[in-house]
Amino acid sequence: MSEKQPIYRKDYTPTDFTFKAVKLQFDLYESATRVCSDIEVVRNPKGDAKQKALQLYGDEVTLESVSIDDRALTEDEFSVNDEGLLIHAAPDSFNLKVSTIINPAANTKLEGLYFTDNLFCTQCEPHGFRRMTFFLDRPDVLASHFTTTLTADKGQFPVLLANGNLIDQGDLDEERHFATWHDPHPKPSYLFALVAGDLLCHDDVFTTMSGRDVRLKIYVEPGQLEKTEHAMQCLKDSMRWDEKTYGREYDLDIFMIVAVRSFNMGAMENKGLNVFNSVYILADPESATDNDYEGIAKVVGHEYFHNWSGNRVTCRSWFELSLKEGFTVFRDQSFTGFVTDETTKRMKDVSALRSRQFPEDAGPMSHPIRPDSYIEMNNFYTATVYEKGAEVIRMQYNLLGADKFREGTDLYFSRYDGQAVTCDEFVGCMADVSGLDMTQFKLWYSQSGTPALTVTDTFDAAKKQYQLHITQNTAPTLNQAEKHALHIPVSTALFNAKGQIIADTEQVLNLTQAEQTFTFENVAEKPVPSLLRGFSAPVKCTYDYSDDDLIHLLKHETNGFNRWEASQQFSVRVVFNVMAQAAAGETLVLPKNYADTFLGVLASEKDDRMRATLLALPTEMYLYDLMKTIDVDNFHTAYRFVKKALAETMRGSLITTYKACTPTGAYQYAPADVSRRALRNTCLGYLSCLDDADSQALVSEQFNSSDNMTEGFAALCAMVHSDHPERDAAIQTFYDKWHDEALVLDKWFSVQVSADRDDALETVKTLMKHEKFNFKNPNTLRSVVGSFCMGNLAQFHDASGAGYAFLGDQLRRLNTANPLIAARLITPLTHWRRFDAKRSVLMKQQLVELSQLGNLSGDLFEVIEKSLA
Repeated sequence: MSEKQPIYRKDYTPTDFTFKAVKLQFDLYESATRVCSDIEVVRNPKGDAKQKALQLYGDEVTLESVSIDDRALTEDEFSVNDEGLLIHAAPDSFNLKVSTIINPAANTKLEGLYFTDNLFCTQCEPHGFRRMTFFLDRPDVLASHFTTTLTADKGQFPVLLANGNLIDQGDLDEERHFATWHDPHPKPSYLFALVAGDLLCHDDVFTTMSGRDVRLKIYVEPGQLEKTEHAMQCLKDSMRWDEKTYGREYDLDIFMIVAVRSFNMGAMENKGLNVFNSVYILADPESATDNDYEGIAKVVGHEYFHNWSGNRVTCRSWFELSLKEGFTVFRDQSFTGFVTDETTKRMKDVSALRSRQFPEDAGPMSHPIRPDSYIEMNNFYTATVYEKGAEVIRMQYNLLGADKFREGTDLYFSRYDGQAVTCDEFVGCMADVSGLDMTQFKLWYSQSGTPALTVTDTFDAAKKQYQLHITQNTAPTLNQAEKHALHIPVSTALFNAKGQIIADTEQVLNLTQAEQTFTFENVAEKPVPSLLRGFSAPVKCTYDYSDDDLIHLLKHETNGFNRWEASQQFSVRVVFNVMAQAAAGETLVLPKNYADTFLGVLASEKDDRMRATLLALPTEMYLYDLMKTIDVDNFHTAYRFVKKALAETMRGSLITTYKACTPTGAYQYAPADVSRRALRNTCLGYLSCLDDADSQALVSEQFNSSDNMTEGFAALCAMVHSDHPERDAAIQTFYDKWHDEALVLDKWFSVQVSADRDDALETVKTLMKHEKFNFKNPNTLRSVVGSFCMGNLAQFHDASGAGYAFLGDQLRRLNTANPLIAARLITPLTHWRRFDAKRSVLMKQQLVELSQLGNLSGDLFEVIEKSLA
């Protein structure tokens, strides 16, 4: 592999120059856009006063001209190098003008300015701005204001948008027009945005807590306007929630969102002009599921909350990314729980963390939430930085309590408004308002890996004394051999035989040493401990529960999350026991107490959403992470058996529950209806495992009669993932109805390639030749290649290695076309050491072959290098 040098956090130094004000002009043409920048440059008092050269960054841009104070520079006064544009000797204060030419239509990386679906669009975080013009595009360079003028063909691009407030617009010669936008707030260039296209607008108004009216605008392609109502309501809900919960009021007169079909990310919080992947904006009952509706609330809230936690206060360098992302994910999780259901939202978040972040912590790309180095920053937009980062914020929230945490965030926003700071400043505010010594806690920011807690106990009946002995250990990771004891809050309660919490035992145990013992007095009988309640820390916790202990907690625990956790751990035990039976060639047997427990949940639990959640098996990815060596064949044999055996045992109760959840009216996205549909679809998922005619008839009836995507798509999944006799007809029927709806077709692609069937890979290859498949569109690419390689574990990991070879082929194509997406899709191969010898060799072979590409992108280089280290 070609040598690519890492960048280290320890080497951070301020820039020698900084920008006061920036004027930009974009003359938009599909293949040759001219970008003119006019910048007030001043020497940075924090920089090196002796340094005269000014290095501007640039990537795939063509320089037309450069001048200082309106004097064109001669060839010996500047040079273009690997980094960008170097001005050899710059005065302490001057006006810099740079003109560049770029080709948006050829920009398949979708970073910087690109042209797609007859739309100009930008994505500048982290380093996209340098793909438009030469610039100091670092997050710690905050220009006091940006003024942006766009010119374009008026007929083709009637809508011209940029950050801030519209201050001028008008017509030009040759049927072109212009619009000028001014953003008065200090911001780094990564928050810059522009969009130009033929768009329709959903207008609304939000009145802030101080009485100001803010115009809200959601722009979409023609034909999609009626699908923006939910997103608009989520925006207003998030604005009101942020005012009430954090005291944060929006600071501009207009807030805009644009939905685009081709976007690498979920969305981007550009100041005042958020660009969204259309999947997180467009929804109506016929074309979007309940999960889609919830996802829109989460992402709309997340990007809006960034206005303060990320925009008004931003990160000093990209190493501090979790400063804005971890905090904002915590905020969006809290908001989404508020508007949906807090308990089940917590279960979903933890399940996602275990399925995505825990394997990341255990793999070659393991890194702290504040990394120490990177080669390609795109590779660190990770579950560790985002989701684990949110868990670290949550621990601070719980340690301080709601009131003190709010006091700490108020201090943070007021002390650092308009500045670029570090994670240390955030934690420092929490320490200042609480008086807590956060020194040890800050290790969470610098130490990688998932801590493992081992808990044992002793009970002295004579002394009425119960003790919990807890050890913590974090395994060495590629980037860190030595680990230290962390401050881990372990929320705990002790339950007696009657299912009651024993007095004074509901408390948080602050584990700060490698090994500690916690003593509880006046405990009359040996209790059942409930540990890590509410998932009080992002750790793995082992305690030798008996089956009866888990059943006891499932019945009596008052913390909804830990009820679910008891159900999950019982299922983990059963799946692994059946897996051992399969490995030994024994008859597979489902324990009676396990099936009885699930029947009890169906019979006794009153909350539909909780019933649905408790009945769900752990995700395959979570179970993969729990295995030291992943036994693909025996695991999937066991997993399939457990689900089908449960369905057979519970068949009568499942049918009764399913019919009790039959809808009585038109679709509504309301908590009770969402819960009912979740339970109904859970029952249908189990019943679809059975081959009997009655169960198959229920699936067919739901598919043919449903008036909403939540139930219709669940029925399609049930058919496609089984041997349902109407499977092929249902696939065609669904396509015939939705062939013009790109977001729905992505579901149609995904459900087929994720089916655990022997022909799955052939299905993938066939669909990639389909007229509706677009290799350049990240959503479609993820729905086919991503859904197969990351969502169909049994078939992707087929012993032949065909799945690995297929992924290798796609990565070669994406290496130059869209390296960011390539670096996301390569993830399954990076865990090659976790598999049996045959699969391990085949996976490694793909990595080695990719490493030998002569034009290997920095994105793939970094992942492959660490995977093979």
